[in-house]
Amino acid sequence: MTTDTADQLPTEVAPANRLLTDAEFHRLADVPPEVEWFANLSNPNTRRSYENAIRDFMRFTGIARSEEFRTVTRAHIIAWRDQLIGRGLGGSTIRHRLASLASLFEYLCEKNAVTHNPAKGVERPKTESGEGKTPAIGDHQARELLAAPHEDTIKSRRDRAILSTLLFHALRREELCKLKVKDAQHARKGVLYLRVSGKGGKTRDLPLHPGTNALIHDYLAAAGHDADENGALFRPIRNNRTGRPERAITGDGVYKLVRAYSALLGFEIGAHALRATAATNALDHQANIAKVQEWLGHANITTTRIYDHRSTRPEDSPTFKVVY
Repeated sequence: MTTDTADQLPTEVAPANRLLTDAEFHRLADVPPEVEWFANLSNPNTRRSYENAIRDFMRFTGIARSEEFRTVTRAHIIAWRDQLIGRGLGGSTIRHRLASLASLFEYLCEKNAVTHNPAKGVERPKTESGEGKTPAIGDHQARELLAAPHEDTIKSRRDRAILSTLLFHALRREELCKLKVKDAQHARKGVLYLRVSGKGGKTRDLPLHPGTNALIHDYLAAAGHDADENGALFRPIRNNRTGRPERAITGDGVYKLVRAYSALLGFEIGAHALRATAATNALDHQANIAKVQEWLGHANITTTRIYDHRSTRPEDSPTFKVVY
């Protein structure tokens, strides 16, 4: 299905000042709902992960054409699930692949292409733990990391601002890469806000930490693109491959940046560990979990709870609340 998407959707639609041609109109009308579902996934990360899952199912079942999805039964999906388990895939990976397939069939049900969702009711592997696998670093390590870029260079200024943005605002690295200069300049009632473009095209405004704000302005003044409101906020210092220094730093660049500084300090971590650190720290200091959910951009509070370790602290046990 996914390999045919580009072939079945017109590669070029007439400019906005022209109507669709008759051929374009009929070609769009004939697009199968299976292809339509995939084409409607706008987030590139979601699209990529769903494509991997659907491709894997197609390889397992031998499906070659999108219309063949309408003959899939629950037995096919159970057999695929068991094969994924046999391949040694983790429970979260298997649950995600089954959820991807369920999303496709839910759409087909809406379009009356199938009578029911065969993925519904297929038992999924249990969640391994209610606790996140990404480790949070300690407060002293976070302070060391913030101070690690200590040189008087544009790169160090940028890196200090990036680390502060991640540790005080719990951004995903893709969200940090999407930030534009103007996104750090919103103010309401005298309070500066960081406008973050999150998953699913959702935007959230986070109060900008004063220390982070100072570091961002220090970096922008040194880099010289503070007046480029619509340009990327955080940029590569050198970009020899493209020759376009106005482009944003990449997610891989952010990962390598965090990895390099943390390795120098003796604890090698990835960028997501800083999101886990910020969430855990906020909850440990009595932040409301519903507010933390909004802050992180989680659709479900269950996801937020993986960062809440308060129930595992011995001092918070009901044992020590009993008084006779």
